[in-house]
Order: sequence, then C-alpha cells, then structure tokens
Amino acid sequence: MDRLRRRPRAQNTLRICDDDQLRQRFEEAEQSAQRARFLAEANPDDEAASRRAADAATALEEAGTALDSASDFLTFLALPRPALEELISQHPPTEQQAQEGAVFNPDTFPAALVSAASLDGMSRKEAEELLNTWSAPDANALWDAGWQVQQESRVELGKG
Repeated sequence: MDRLRRRPRAQNTLRICDDDQLRQRFEEAEQSAQRARFLAEANPDDEAASRRAADAATALEEAGTALDSASDFLTFLALPRPALEELISQHPPTEQQAQEGAVFNPDTFPAALVSAASLDGMSRKEAEELLNTWSAPDANALWDAGWQVQQESRVELGKG
C-alpha cells in the first residue's frame, strides 16, 4: 500500500514553439534518423549504414536541442478524482448544454481545469485569456493538454 500511495500522478507537457522552420527541421531529422536506424539494423555488417545512423542520431539530438531552446513548455498534472469531480460540479452545464449531453459547462470549465491542473501556476484568468485569444487549434491543444492528463490511466487489468 505504501508504494501505491506514493505513486506520482500523471503529467502532460504542452510544447509551444512559434518557429515553424525549427519544428520542420526536427521532424525531418526524426524521419531521417528513423530511416537510417532501420537501414543499419537491416544491414548490421554495413559500417557505412551504421555511421549514417549515428550521424542521423546526432543531427536529431541537435535539432531537438534547438527546438527545446526555442520552445515554451506548460505542464499539467492529473488532479485527484475528488478534486476533479468537485471542479466539474462547480461548472454545471446549462439546461441546453445538458440536453446536448454535456456533463460540464464548456464555456467556463476549460479555463478552470487548465488553471487547476497547471504546474506552472497559471491562473484561471490567464487560462481564460489564452483559450480566448489563441487560434482554435492552439486553444484546443491547451485544453487537450489539461483534459487528457485527467483521462490517462496507468493501470492495466491483466489475466491473473
């Protein structure tokens, strides 16, 4: 029980990088490294393939370092179940939203959850500001980062 009680709660990190070229360079380096690794694994006696795989891995590491340094990160923590349930209850859906199947108010709950789950100390007002001023895909990514960590399961029912 002690070990179970000490389990850390799940975390989720959102990367924010406005440099499209760095993101593209990283993705290309990632694909190149994967291809080079597959070729090297398929041809274990080919020293040139092994060298290309090592060079591609180095290029990927460098691209990752550059991307990391140009990025901001927001980290979200899974809330204890009672805290999440309480937060949901504080943001009930309107009658119309409830008729449409909502279990919380989609106008007020997202900012409250993003703020409550933020390990970066984001206030509800700040979360609301970002959700309202960012583009729809970016705002959705912010919401998803806070919500998905609440849904993450790290247990598995096995065949005993």
